[in-house]
Amino acid sequence: MEQKHESVIIKFDFPGEQTVGEITKVVGLVAAKYMVPIIDALDLEANPRSSKTGSVTSDIQESIETDPMIFPFKTKGILLAASQYERLERNRYKITPENRSIEGILDGGHNTLAIGLYILQRAMEARGLAFPRGQKTWDEFKTLWRQNTDSVHAYLEALKKEANDRTLDFYIPAELLVPRDPEDLACVEAFRRELLEICAARNNNVQLPVSDKANQMGYFEDLKELLDARNPAVSDRVAWKTNDGGDIKAQDIVALAWIPLNLITPVRDGNGRTLEPVLAQNIYRNKGGCLKQFEKLMSSPEVTSESGEGYKHQLKNSEVKSAFQIAAELPELYDYIYEMFPALYNAAGGLYGRITAVKTLNEKRRDLRTPFGGKVIETVSPDGYIMPLVYGLQALMENRIVRGRHEICWNRPPMEFLHRNLGKIVQSYAGIFSMCDYDPQKIGKNPQSYVQALSGFKMAMAGIL
Repeated sequence: MEQKHESVIIKFDFPGEQTVGEITKVVGLVAAKYMVPIIDALDLEANPRSSKTGSVTSDIQESIETDPMIFPFKTKGILLAASQYERLERNRYKITPENRSIEGILDGGHNTLAIGLYILQRAMEARGLAFPRGQKTWDEFKTLWRQNTDSVHAYLEALKKEANDRTLDFYIPAELLVPRDPEDLACVEAFRRELLEICAARNNNVQLPVSDKANQMGYFEDLKELLDARNPAVSDRVAWKTNDGGDIKAQDIVALAWIPLNLITPVRDGNGRTLEPVLAQNIYRNKGGCLKQFEKLMSSPEVTSESGEGYKHQLKNSEVKSAFQIAAELPELYDYIYEMFPALYNAAGGLYGRITAVKTLNEKRRDLRTPFGGKVIETVSPDGYIMPLVYGLQALMENRIVRGRHEICWNRPPMEFLHRNLGKIVQSYAGIFSMCDYDPQKIGKNPQSYVQALSGFKMAMAGIL
């Protein structure tokens, strides 16, 4: 069935148009009351960041309350884009975003959220409804907005009858990007190709985090799906883009993914250069670097291709996908090692609870849980102690040919192997602690820790331990 594209009419005051190349920019001011149809119709799919309430939205609302006349000069406003549009009378533009992943509200999510909440609160209170307090994400706001749409539109009608009520007459700066000629398919395609880079450059006037851009490009999609199929409770907690609501960072998942990804057949970037694997210690000490290397990997023409939906890319490399399948299992394996490590360290002759880093961490942490699954445990551990052992799982992986294709596979069931051998591996690995003065930072950043852990797994596999 053909997808229906919802249109929205934007009413500008003092508009001007600028055209350079294939892009036309409409610049003007939009009265707050005309933000209602924009909020009704649009979401933040095209914005690399989600918005949530906080000091930024509070400052915006305070400016509206105290200086509504100069508010448009204190904010950069909102940035909109649509590949299909129509000029109407009275400075109105009818836009029809066709691909919501790159069209709609590109920037100004916090402004839109703050103004939307400002309008919604007054609309609800005008009807005697209690406005719920507390922090809100964009999704929570939109749910509340939809539940109270009748109140919002009734409030607008009431304002029309009150000539002296200028509550929603303040202006918001607005920019609208459209193709120079919406009837020219080549022009429209060129326009769409430029949108994500424009969005990345304009969003909040700061560098767009790598994770937000990777998410917008579709580089996380297969990893998301596989993690969701394997462990939806963990998947739901991952913040794939800024302010997404999750408490697990995307870079934590990506860092783990490099354990199997380091075994894939080398691929080349768009310039023909071979992409280097990630150093073992960098999955702990430089997760940002892991994320940047992940973006380079996923942008390789040998790994992904454009899907035809704006900037979205599709994974075409089956070897990388097989590595993702293993990566989806690693949070569960990480949690098991994390939970078992204190007791196994003690069984190997150590006094885990007396280590200063362990004692300090457990005194500060009220909620003692595993990092990914959130299981309640007796003792939490510094990640620097655990990550080398998780990296050691690479010994249980291999690159083999399956049905004529290279795939990254387990050479034995990993959880079963850990149940039988983790104690012996910890006993072998524990010697690194005294060498690094029991400092989790030194252990996590020391290449020898990963060599020791990997060696322990291999010796256990060979029956030497």
